[in-house]
Amino acid sequence: MGFVGGGPVVEEIEGGFWLLREPLVYRAEEREFAVPFGFRTDFASVPRALVWLIPRYGVYTRAAILHDYLIRSAMVSKADADGLFRRALREAGVSVPRRWMMWAAVRFASRLAGIEPGEFALLVFIAVLSVLFLAIPVAVIHLALLIFWFVELGFWAVSRLAQRTERPAPGPELKAD
Repeated sequence: MGFVGGGPVVEEIEGGFWLLREPLVYRAEEREFAVPFGFRTDFASVPRALVWLIPRYGVYTRAAILHDYLIRSAMVSKADADGLFRRALREAGVSVPRRWMMWAAVRFASRLAGIEPGEFALLVFIAVLSVLFLAIPVAVIHLALLIFWFVELGFWAVSRLAQRTERPAPGPELKAD
């Protein structure tokens, strides 16, 4: 089971959105899904603040396109679309932590539609724990980037000072014969 053929053939149509130029076919256990030519996608819908952790495209691009299509077409339930997304991520070789983060994010978004207050409170609790989990790496990365910026600034200043040259010493004059 899995995707039929090579990677997706796409054309950029506007900032962040792409148009499928060839159908994308996925074979599940009992059914085949074909994302049609001309389908518009943004690949993986990752919040800007987390693109450093999960870029918008990668080995999981076909799974993200399939998921976008299944959600918009309502061919299957949101839960089934999310499950197929997770399965396609596994088949694409996406690592377990990344796969589960991506699946949890789409599942969370799917669950928000028509959610009951008790379930919403549980999801908010899980989201707060996730934010706390990510806060430490985000802070460390930003601190490292700031330190790196100061290091680069220091090297730039030293290189500017080292580039100063003195006037050449007067040498012997050449006479024309």
